[in-house]
Amino acid sequence: MLRRHLLKMALSAAAIVNFLPVLQLSAEELWKTLPFPTSYPEPAGSGYSKVNGARIFHAEWGEGDPVILLHGGLGSIEAWANQIPAIAGNHRVIAIDSRGHGRSTRDAQPYSYALMAGDVMGVMDDLGIDKAAFVGWSDGGIIALEMAINHPERITKALVIGTNYNLSGIDPSIETNETFGAYVAAAANLYAKNSPTPKDFDTFVGEITGMWGTQPNYTDEQLESIKAPFTVLQALEDEAIIDEHAEKMASLIPNAKYIPLEGVSHFAMWQDPARLNALIQDFLE
Repeated sequence: MLRRHLLKMALSAAAIVNFLPVLQLSAEELWKTLPFPTSYPEPAGSGYSKVNGARIFHAEWGEGDPVILLHGGLGSIEAWANQIPAIAGNHRVIAIDSRGHGRSTRDAQPYSYALMAGDVMGVMDDLGIDKAAFVGWSDGGIIALEMAINHPERITKALVIGTNYNLSGIDPSIETNETFGAYVAAAANLYAKNSPTPKDFDTFVGEITGMWGTQPNYTDEQLESIKAPFTVLQALEDEAIIDEHAEKMASLIPNAKYIPLEGVSHFAMWQDPARLNALIQDFLE
């Protein structure tokens, strides 16, 4: 069902995806825009790690304590284009294309957050990183949760935005939301440009929505077991995640900080990058 809705949204939104970024809206309507980034800053280095039957692409900037950036579903490293320069001034930034996303490949294994966390650890091993701070958006935030719950030795702290910990956190109106539909269309275009399987977007969507139908499914007790410091950002106009769910998630993680963001949506890091960058930098200090 969700796969069919996403593909229909991509087709209906394709005509407006290039229009959304230039709408002249008031500050109160910033959350209706989609300034979708299609490139990222030139990295100091990049490459592939062979992990769990896939080739996982990653790129690096800056020097210092490592910070790993994890994008959302259907996305890629480009999602962090506005954040990378701000973070790389004082940190070693590693951005990863999740399996099947961006430039990374996938195999026949079903998608799961545990599998994608394993991919992340494989990249870390390749790069000689024992542990790191994580900044995760949407699915990337769920991978950070997976790391904190099941691989706490590899994570120092995490900031997540637009993240749910079980299926009750998904807003059902996402299936008809025009801005989210425009995101799907833009992601499809970028997939065709960068993916090693550029014509397989429909298949890719079908595979990943299979995961979204059953995951994540973390329990309250698992969240209460997290030891790493967490900051939970929640855009109050989020098209995908219910505000109360994000607030509850933060309340369950010991000593987590909850920060609601007015005037932005699931795509806050593109809509108001200066505010997001300041929050991320504060989190990392």
